[in-house]
Amino acid sequence: MDELALTAERRGELLALLDDEDRLRAEFPKVSDYLEMAPTLPGTGNLQVDAAFDLRFVHYVTGDRTVSANPYWDLVAPFVNEHEGRKVVNGGNAEGSGRLAYAQMALQEIYAYAIPSPQTVEWVSDFCAGRQLVEHGAGRGYWAEQLSLGGVNVAAYDFEPPDKTENASFSRAAGQADVVWHHVGDLAEFEANKDGYGDAVLFLCWPPGWGNTMASEVLRSFEEAGGSRLIFIGQPKGGMTGDDAFFDALSAAWELESEDPGFVAWWNLLDVAQGWVRR
Repeated sequence: MDELALTAERRGELLALLDDEDRLRAEFPKVSDYLEMAPTLPGTGNLQVDAAFDLRFVHYVTGDRTVSANPYWDLVAPFVNEHEGRKVVNGGNAEGSGRLAYAQMALQEIYAYAIPSPQTVEWVSDFCAGRQLVEHGAGRGYWAEQLSLGGVNVAAYDFEPPDKTENASFSRAAGQADVVWHHVGDLAEFEANKDGYGDAVLFLCWPPGWGNTMASEVLRSFEEAGGSRLIFIGQPKGGMTGDDAFFDALSAAWELESEDPGFVAWWNLLDVAQGWVRR
C-alpha cells in the first residue's frame, strides 16, 4: 500500500491538532470519537492497514476542499478489494472489521451512504447521455457535487435539506465544514422548477427503506410526468433502501438497461448501481 503523501505543512497541521485533545474534541468531534473508539475495536488483522486507514481518516475528515474534492473516495480507495466478484471496502479482510464498521457509520453521516468512485461517476454520466439528472433524497448533496464535477447537469432536492432544517441522517456538527456540498433544494423549490422533469434522469441514491414510501412516491410522480430513465443506487428488495412498492413498480413497468460492474460498496452492504428504462 502506498504511503499517504503529506506536505510538511499538512503534517505539521495534523500533529498540532492531534497534540491538543481539547482542540480536537471541540473542532472535530467525529474524529476525536473515532480515534478514541478505534483502538478498542477489532482491526483487519493487519496493523499497517489499520494505521494507514486511521491516518487517512484524520487527514481527509479534518481537511477542506483544497485537500480533496472527493475525500470520501480518496480516503477509502486504497482499502478496496475484489471479493466474490464485487469491489468492496474491506481493508483486505473478507469480513471487514469492527474499526471499519465504526468508520463506515461516521463517513456515511459526514458524506453519503454510498461511495462515489470516479468510475461510477463516469458510468452515471454515460447513462445520462447529456440529460439533466434530478436527485431526490440528496442529503448533503455529496453525490450531486461529484456528478457535477464529472460534467453532469444536476438538480438536487431533499425533503429535509440539512443546511435548512434538521435532518436525522445528516446532522450538523462542529468540524462539519460542508453541511451541504452542492445546493440541495426543498420540495417547494422542486415544485417551482419541475418543468421538463419527465425528460430528466431520476436519481435515487439510498432512498429510505423500512416501509418509508418516499421511493415509490417519487417514482410514481416521475412516471406521471412521462419520465423514462432512472438510476438507482442501493440494496435489492428487502434491504435497507426503497420500499416494496418501489421495487414492484420497477418490475412491472421498467427494464434494467445497465449496471455498473465496478461499483464500490462497503463489504457489509449489497449495494448496486443500476440504470433502468421504462418499457
